[in-house]
Amino acid sequence: MTKDTEQTRQSPDSLITLLDAADRLPGAGELRAHSYDLLGVGPGRTAVDVGCGAGRAVAELAERGVKAIGVDPSERMIAVSRGRWPEADFRIAEAYELPLADASVDGYRADKVFHELAEPERALGEARRVLGSGGRIVLLGQDWDTIVIDSDEPDLTRTIVHARADLTAGPRAARQYRNLLLDTGFDDVTVEVHTGVFTGPAVLPLLAGLAQAVRLTGAVTNEQTDTWIADQRTRAESDRLFLALPMFVAAATAPR
Repeated sequence: MTKDTEQTRQSPDSLITLLDAADRLPGAGELRAHSYDLLGVGPGRTAVDVGCGAGRAVAELAERGVKAIGVDPSERMIAVSRGRWPEADFRIAEAYELPLADASVDGYRADKVFHELAEPERALGEARRVLGSGGRIVLLGQDWDTIVIDSDEPDLTRTIVHARADLTAGPRAARQYRNLLLDTGFDDVTVEVHTGVFTGPAVLPLLAGLAQAVRLTGAVTNEQTDTWIADQRTRAESDRLFLALPMFVAAATAPR
């Protein structure tokens, strides 16, 4: 559920496992495809996927005939991406300093990235630099304070959700997408919310990762963590698990 671009709180391999699990969730593929449609880049056009992780979006854009470039600050992420899709273009780089010339791309995409940026305005300034006139930008991500999980211990669940949010540089970045894009001078800004509702065991690795990350901070005890994860596992086995995850999708156009 996260690409750590500034705060290394999990190993790259753990993050890849979580990202792969998130990519397999119901509706995830459709949401990615929708983001590509919002980019509006067709065959022969160029797009950069910032914080590309293990590279799935780059590969899927390439299947559409797009000249896709994936950038990520993690050497391990890029190594895995190159191993999975050796024909694709992957580069090690930060969101603040993209290895691209001015006005050299038609599309800019960042999925589950901006909540990890301490200076989102700076990253959007870099997006403006590399996007050509009329180029499109698409940002996707969850608001970390609005993860909804049913539990017999709502107070503990609230603690886990908010403590996990506090581990990110900008847990509420997604709700700020519109204003950030407007403040950076983008035009035609739109925002959508796509809420995924999950009731099965496929999300258990994500829920367990949420609680285990918080346990490391000391916000909850080992016993509380184990009990909470066990409760979610029991709920999944009895078809009583409930997770609602709103995903914010913002799109805009670079000034002509």
